[in-house]
Amino acid sequence: MPNPSKSMNTVRKITSSDPLPGFFSIYDAIFPLEFSAESNSPLSAVEQTQPTSGSSLFARVASIYYAGMPDADHPNRRKFERMSRAQLREHQRNRLNRLIEIVLPDNAHYASKFAGHDVNIHSLDDLAKLPFTTKADLVAADREHGNRTFPASEYVRFHRTSGTSGNPLAILDTADDWAAWIDSWQYVLDSADITTDDIAVMAFSFGPFIGFWSANDAIAHRGAMVVPAGGMSTRARLELINDSHATVICCTPTYAMRMAAVARESGVQLTDNDVSRIIVAGEPGGSIPAIRERIESAWGATVIDHSGATEVGPWGYTNAARTGLHVIERDFIAEFIDQDSLQPIDPGSNPQEPCELVLTSLARTGMPAIRYRTGDLTIPRFEENGNNFVLLDGGVLGRADDMVIVRGVNVFPSSIEAILRDCADIGEFQITASKNGEMDELAVHVEAISPKRCEEIGELFQSRLGLRVAIDPVEAGTLPRFEAKSKRFVDNR
Repeated sequence: MPNPSKSMNTVRKITSSDPLPGFFSIYDAIFPLEFSAESNSPLSAVEQTQPTSGSSLFARVASIYYAGMPDADHPNRRKFERMSRAQLREHQRNRLNRLIEIVLPDNAHYASKFAGHDVNIHSLDDLAKLPFTTKADLVAADREHGNRTFPASEYVRFHRTSGTSGNPLAILDTADDWAAWIDSWQYVLDSADITTDDIAVMAFSFGPFIGFWSANDAIAHRGAMVVPAGGMSTRARLELINDSHATVICCTPTYAMRMAAVARESGVQLTDNDVSRIIVAGEPGGSIPAIRERIESAWGATVIDHSGATEVGPWGYTNAARTGLHVIERDFIAEFIDQDSLQPIDPGSNPQEPCELVLTSLARTGMPAIRYRTGDLTIPRFEENGNNFVLLDGGVLGRADDMVIVRGVNVFPSSIEAILRDCADIGEFQITASKNGEMDELAVHVEAISPKRCEEIGELFQSRLGLRVAIDPVEAGTLPRFEAKSKRFVDNR
């Protein structure tokens, strides 16, 4: 059982004699594990009879008992990872059909979008016959409250997207949906070996952006202590990390490096604290070797990458070798499309060029996302190491809308950042894209470097990317700093 001193958010103390000793024990009691006669795959009754609104018993139990519970579902998660591709696809098809049955016809957005389409999914290949969902679609639907399946009283969580790719989008979750967020997050926590002995500092603002809100609740659910660090300066957060004897930090890659820089300025030796793992998300970096190594060297801790989106949920977790991200295919359908033709790409064909990730959230019914074009560029692979969930080699490589073509070379800001992070003497920087006639141009602004060093970095870009990039030195402290998602790429095209 969780250590009572650590279960700070538990509604009441749970003991071995408690009639409801933990959320997952109730989950298993109400929805016992069954096997499909057709696929011999583990399917629980909750997947066969999905809740239809946030007022279900499943949701009420989750809202009361999610905090401080032991993790009893670990073996079940491993069973899904070991399913064959055929078993996974059948599992996904069944859940997708149940999702559509719940969503239609009450969800006005998808009732309109799918009008005239056959929504009976006989094979997962049929999914490609349905139209994509884009961010612009969801923003337009939000104005009319169209992408809502249930009455307003069923929704218990309000969040907004970060606004890095346009106007912020409000997202509402039912209690069922939020319980699904917490459940999916357990894959991430497995990859970070989170136990009830851990103390996790949540180094983000706790504003309406989803950030690590779901991580906060998922870690508490597992029985570890969560330490909120919103509304604090970076120095105050560093003191809190030390004073709380934190073993885990949740933040963006950018902020992990920002805290390391402030620690150096303050004479704080980060390797003397108790932090052993840093869970990062919100931007590319955790799976990029140069950035990961820079963070790990500064902190003396292991970086665990994760990816998610407010529109769909927490969909990815690091693989065992920490070379990329597995998609949680128990809860999400991943499709991959060509950036130009939008035609599907089979991950089994081992594509060499990045393709756009399209996700369908199978557990989110209140504000569903079906065939959502994430804009994330990935290279999908299948590993043969006991985990059959599709692997995104290198994680999220960049954004489709961030690509710049400079003299015929496709360049992503994440590629430039990876090169700059290989240079130990470079601190803050900014990448600017602009137009010169019909041509894209790039410039990199770097703080506190000499003209000679600018030439050396320019030569590095020439050798690594095959093109020359203008390197512009600026005074120290003149470029912006970031705590959440960084905005180092400025697109003036």
